Amino acid sequence: MAQYVEVADAIKMPGLRVVLTPMVPGPFSEAAKGILHVKKLKYVKARQDILGPNPDLLRWTAQTTAPVACWNDEPPRSTWIEQLFLFERLAPTPRLIPEDWDDRILMFGLANELAGENGFTWNRRHIMVRDFTRPDRDEQTRAVYAALGKKYWYSDEAGVAASHRCAEILDRFTKQLESQKARGSRFLIGQTLTALDIYWACVAAMLEPLGNDQCPMPDMFRDVYTNVDPILKKATSKILMDHRDFIYREYLELPVDL
Repeated sequence: MAQYVEVADAIKMPGLRVVLTPMVPGPFSEAAKGILHVKKLKYVKARQDILGPNPDLLRWTAQTTAPVACWNDEPPRSTWIEQLFLFERLAPTPRLIPEDWDDRILMFGLANELAGENGFTWNRRHIMVRDFTRPDRDEQTRAVYAALGKKYWYSDEAGVAASHRCAEILDRFTKQLESQKARGSRFLIGQTLTALDIYWACVAAMLEPLGNDQCPMPDMFRDVYTNVDPILKKATSKILMDHRDFIYREYLELPVDL
């Protein structure tokens, strides 16, 4: 079982500290952990409270979400791209950012479609807000997801558009994998593992979480992460989920240690 320290204690420590949310398979936290696992980087896990005010985290990083990566006295990194460049610098091998110019541009473009503003995870959260603030949900659930909606600038219009935006991105990733397969590659970019493969594997939890034997989590989060939207279901191709399973099986830690 994962061992966490409190943020107040992590602030005082040297080396690499990564703020994570216990028992929640958040895609960005799991991706950061996956990259660290592949690169064999040692780090201390600091606890973020998903529902709490997190005053120490706010004081340390000027925000209260996870993940955040902190290296010695350097500024905290709270975005996926900053974290990736930090981890790549701390452990240059295995390289997860392609050396080839065109592959690198394509990788960051596709990664942004997954992780950036108005990308897949952003709109998948809009779907969560849309579905969990409906009148048939209990008051506490509606309050939690209304707060999430404020963070991601949710609106009724955004809720309507979100499914199609997510499906558009899934279709593009399906085409990318099909194209790569035709070239004889098992990976989303080039012929070797890149950060994009890890990002996809972890983001896929927002469609179909790994089984409880591979990723134990509270039932509440499994319900939230399991997709029931028919537009997303149609866009979730077999090759996408097979790729998720391949990356976890060959490169990431199983069972997932939350």
